[in-house]
Amino acid sequence: QVQLVESGGGSVQPGGSLRLSCSASGTIFNRYAMGWYRQAPGKERELVAVIISGGSVKYADSVKGRFTFSKDYAKNTVYLEMNSLKPDDTAVYYCSARKWNRDSIDSWGQGTQVTVSS
Repeated sequence: QVQLVESGGGSVQPGGSLRLSCSASGTIFNRYAMGWYRQAPGKERELVAVIISGGSVKYADSVKGRFTFSKDYAKNTVYLEMNSLKPDDTAVYYCSARKWNRDSIDSWGQGTQVTVSS
């Protein structure tokens, strides 16, 4: 089972940008559908962006046009570029890995805090 470690969280003012990274302990190319989720205080964990069949990326409506998911399979790392951040984006962000032949998430990262506040 692959281990995931996120980094890059922090505090930023509204309108600012952050880039999250998620490094995997093993090969993810063609093995795992990688994704990003977030959980705000008092709310359920929600999907932010995930790779779907065919290699395209599905985004939550709330982040479309502002967030970009990218990957570097040579480094077994995925990224989440977040621009035009809003206070509603404040949450703990989690990286996920799901084997392509499974319905449930196989691995979660430990999470990284993103705080958007003036």
